[in-house]
Amino acid sequence: MTAPPPSPPAVRVVVVDDHRIVLEGLTVLLDSVDGIDVVGEATSGEEAVERVAALHPDVVLMDIEMPGIGGVEATRRISRDHPDVAVVMLTMYGEDEFVFAALRAGAHGYLLKGAQQEDVVRTIGAVARGDAVFGPDVARRVLRAFTDPAPPPTPFPQLTDREREILSLIANGWPNTRIASHLGLTTKTVANNVSSILTKLQVPDRAAAIIHARRAGLGDI
Repeated sequence: MTAPPPSPPAVRVVVVDDHRIVLEGLTVLLDSVDGIDVVGEATSGEEAVERVAALHPDVVLMDIEMPGIGGVEATRRISRDHPDVAVVMLTMYGEDEFVFAALRAGAHGYLLKGAQQEDVVRTIGAVARGDAVFGPDVARRVLRAFTDPAPPPTPFPQLTDREREILSLIANGWPNTRIASHLGLTTKTVANNVSSILTKLQVPDRAAAIIHARRAGLGDI
């Protein structure tokens, strides 16, 4: 009779959260799952980095907002010094700035607190195998960031919208009186805007401003 194949080694996990109740709850939950072994806990970013260096886990389950350096910086240091360790963010913060900061730091997964137990367990197993896993909402935003065309850069961002509008008309060769009539402004208001435009563009006169505007694609003609 052929012996059954040996079970794969358990995934070694370090759990990081500054809320003791959450930390203990996650530890109990994960320790009850076959194939997962919680080998350490930490309550700050610095402690997480130390635990990883001492324990060499396969996966770190990391909170973001914590005392000290926090979860993102801890993830960056762990990814730099221990590239074979996969970090999964498990946090209440789903805003884009947190998601993309974690990804830039080297996180392999991102789940929101409140995720189902099976999702957390499945994510730990997946990142331990080298995959990257994100919760459904996070995944949609990550994909959108890579698939949506980037908006074209705004020319002369130092100008206000009104100043940029006036500069575009200047680029058409319009005098102040015509610009004022077109925009429903007084000639003095247009003149003040033109003076501000020249100062912000650091050009000596209207002709130089027209050259800059045309090169940036402003003007209809």
